[in-house]
Amino acid sequence: MDYNTLLEKSARKTGNIVCMGLDPILDVLPFAELPAKERIVKFFSVLFEKMVAENISPAAFKPNIGYYAILDRPREGNFQGSEALAAVLDLIAKHFPGIPVILDSKRGDIAKSSLNYAKEAFESWQTDSVTVSPYMGTDSVSPFVFEGKGMYVLDRTSNPGGADLQNQTILDMVDEHIHYPVYMLVAQKIASWAAGRPGFGAVVGATNMRELEDIAVYYHDKAIAMLIPGVGSQGGSAVEVVAALKRAGYPLELARINSSSGLTHPWKKGPAPDGWLDMCIAGISSLVKEACLS
Repeated sequence: MDYNTLLEKSARKTGNIVCMGLDPILDVLPFAELPAKERIVKFFSVLFEKMVAENISPAAFKPNIGYYAILDRPREGNFQGSEALAAVLDLIAKHFPGIPVILDSKRGDIAKSSLNYAKEAFESWQTDSVTVSPYMGTDSVSPFVFEGKGMYVLDRTSNPGGADLQNQTILDMVDEHIHYPVYMLVAQKIASWAAGRPGFGAVVGATNMRELEDIAVYYHDKAIAMLIPGVGSQGGSAVEVVAALKRAGYPLELARINSSSGLTHPWKKGPAPDGWLDMCIAGISSLVKEACLS
């Protein structure tokens, strides 16, 4: 099964296009009496079990590797962060079979190094997709093409500083009277890389609806999956995203609207309140309804 088919099947299975970010911050998690690894695993185990009991499932999961790697102390023989991530991935496979996992690591390097990073995502962590930086070009991106796997290339990101480079305008190489932003140049490159290669996607933030809709219009008939962060804490609206995608004629099943802290620790600062589980379930349930397929 190619990655786009996996996205389509999981969207139909769950009835939504939500991607749930899994970025644990120890200071705000419950179970403070437990060591770091056990605390993370216990948190997600309890949360996932409640989601299953409530018949709630997102259509993708996205752990950011940095939130786990920061807990490792390799020179001390301590790999509790990596072990926690492995355990969380096992929990996803157990409770949500058939739901794709995106490793958010934003890799990209010279070709041989990129191949190592691709194997890290697909062979070491056994995830379905990975986020990739386009800055070093074709030979940096191509090694991430693995059969049955996907990649999301950074196109127009949701962070404020993304505009520093991505919104700079450039001249068209054919018609010097035409100007367009760098993120549209990246969109064109992603489309050219994706030709005949299923599984290519783009990261396009939800913090500017006009830009998102322009990119969605460009991608709508090119079978390019879209990972859309910025909903929730960063101010984006899932309802507005779905409406923009529909106006653009973009196939909803290929989109994934991501929220992370707004779903896993909406109280933002620790300690976790007594009703933390109900808060999480309410947030996840609300986003699933806002980003439904119907």
